[in-house]
Amino acid sequence: MAQSINTKVELTTTGVFYLGLDSKVGKFLIGDKALEFYNDKNPEDYIQIPWDFILKIGANVSGRSIGRHFQVFTDQGTFLFASKDSGKILKIAREKLGNEKIVRLPTLLQKIGSGIRNIFRKKNK
Repeated sequence: MAQSINTKVELTTTGVFYLGLDSKVGKFLIGDKALEFYNDKNPEDYIQIPWDFILKIGANVSGRSIGRHFQVFTDQGTFLFASKDSGKILKIAREKLGNEKIVRLPTLLQKIGSGIRNIFRKKNK
């Protein structure tokens, strides 16, 4: 049986963890010690990311709305999640990590625009 490392849970919600081309539906447990994700089909298939190991969390923000997807950056890699309650998750993460570790990720159009600018910069050199 999977054992949570949190002693107090502040939010429980459903969501998705994306792993390459595969995705896993499960539950988030956001608590005092870590961000945890447990797979619905197999509770032994879980991810526990302690707050101390998180370098930053990024989400797409357009206007005042936060997208469903967010990325957790650690020294071990990047984890991509989605949840209908991503705003609540990010709010709790901001309390645990601080404002400087919650960042805005570039939108798809911003990524395309920077790629085009980089192509023209290389040609001008």
